[in-house]
Amino acid sequence: MKLVIGDAKAFKQCIEAVVNLVDEGQFEINENGMHLRSMDPSQIAMVDFTLPKAAFNEFDAVEQSTLSLNLVDFLKILSRARADEQLHLTVEEKESKCVLEFISPNAKRNIRIPLMELNVTSPREPKITFDTTIKMRGGTFKEMLKDAGMLSSHVILSAEGDKFLVEAKGDSGDLRIESAKGSPNFAELHNTAKSRAMYPFEYLDNMTKACPDDSMIELFLKSDCPVKISYNVGQAKLSYFLAPRVEN
Repeated sequence: MKLVIGDAKAFKQCIEAVVNLVDEGQFEINENGMHLRSMDPSQIAMVDFTLPKAAFNEFDAVEQSTLSLNLVDFLKILSRARADEQLHLTVEEKESKCVLEFISPNAKRNIRIPLMELNVTSPREPKITFDTTIKMRGGTFKEMLKDAGMLSSHVILSAEGDKFLVEAKGDSGDLRIESAKGSPNFAELHNTAKSRAMYPFEYLDNMTKACPDDSMIELFLKSDCPVKISYNVGQAKLSYFLAPRVEN
């Protein structure tokens, strides 16, 4: 197996979006590209990461294989990537090592990290018929979450008719942000029924922080069901599911 990524720093951003939720994981490498789907340790959230074959400068993976890594350590190494460097990923099967080569026009750096033995089964994606679909600027939604996070550890997301609401209630105050369909930061707001559920702020924050401010983020809601959050980082597709908390 040999994978060549033209922009090592961009790949680092993709992995950062995964590490925001899980510390270790198993990438599946096949003819379509690189894929990871994993639950967080608390089992209330899931991340689904896909980087298609077309995103790689070179993709030599004839047979399906896996790449199990400590993602925190992996990200630390990727954080050392420089703007002019390509990343070459290979595996030393006998040594059970993943080899990262950072190659620039004038230099080459070679780092070997141990592979893990995870033997995990990829969880199934929840099958939910959502009632609400919202597409908006990532930066707009992140600002809403920041406002809510000042007041409470939980955030209520709801939609009814042509309105989307973000609410928070805490000892230091209450917040209600109301956005209407057709506002400049919304690309889509579609409802088939009223949706309302409460979610942990920290998880919502971790799931959305890697979304570029100018990129579109999609929210899929249904009352008292997991929320689905999707966005792109470059050519990578990120989707998250987060279980709700019952309101008091």
